Amino acid sequence: MSTLGFCDLSIAYDGVIAVNSFNDILHSGEWLCLIGPNGAGKSSVLRAAAGLVKYSGSVAIDQQEIPATSAKWRAKHIAFVPQTPLMPENMSVYEYVLLGRNPYIKHFASESTHDKQVINKVLMRLDLAQFAKRMVGTLSGGERQRIVIARALAQEAPVLLLDEPTAALDIGHQQQALELVDDLRREQGLTVVSAMHDLTLAGLYADRLVLMHQGSCVASGDAQTVLRSETLAEFYGVSARVHHEADGTVVVIPQRANSN
Repeated sequence: MSTLGFCDLSIAYDGVIAVNSFNDILHSGEWLCLIGPNGAGKSSVLRAAAGLVKYSGSVAIDQQEIPATSAKWRAKHIAFVPQTPLMPENMSVYEYVLLGRNPYIKHFASESTHDKQVINKVLMRLDLAQFAKRMVGTLSGGERQRIVIARALAQEAPVLLLDEPTAALDIGHQQQALELVDDLRREQGLTVVSAMHDLTLAGLYADRLVLMHQGSCVASGDAQTVLRSETLAEFYGVSARVHHEADGTVVVIPQRANSN
């Protein structure tokens, strides 16, 4: 159960502003999804929350400023799924997912019964149990993406950061992974911040969307508020039809610019 707060978060790389005065606060069980075109600053916000980039302003979990915490504290409180993770080719899937338990395993000690139960449960729920003994280097791109998500969930951290978590997944495994995250945030109060390009999926799972453009928030609210044809045209430069289902689901359908 954790609260994640951003206050006037600003990030610059070599003097070029990537994020400009980003503000938001998430309470336990909330899911915020950052959307926006490439280079909008979405990944930078996530990397700041993970303690991976320098910034000005404030990013805090339960009023603990990220830079003031230790690496072990962050590993117990924040799980991060990056776009392009470094993955050891000659490690088994089980061993790789077990890395998520490192914050809880003492030096030179073996994993506990609880650690094994956590790993096996995550592997089962992400349809990965049959790959447990496979080497990471033998997996497809989509299979690798799923074990990265599995490792993050194995951390049992109260804050989960997802940077394009479904980009390499087929539609079935996209739904499987996002449904698991959704279940965990409802069951355990997991606080989730994701960056996604699939606008329909973003609106389907997140409580709130923040549309970023050139480092700034330009729209914020639920899917019906943010996902509007005129808004997408202005900030994405795309022609799209936005369809509203009776259950509140918002579907974004790209259209050919020259369609008759």
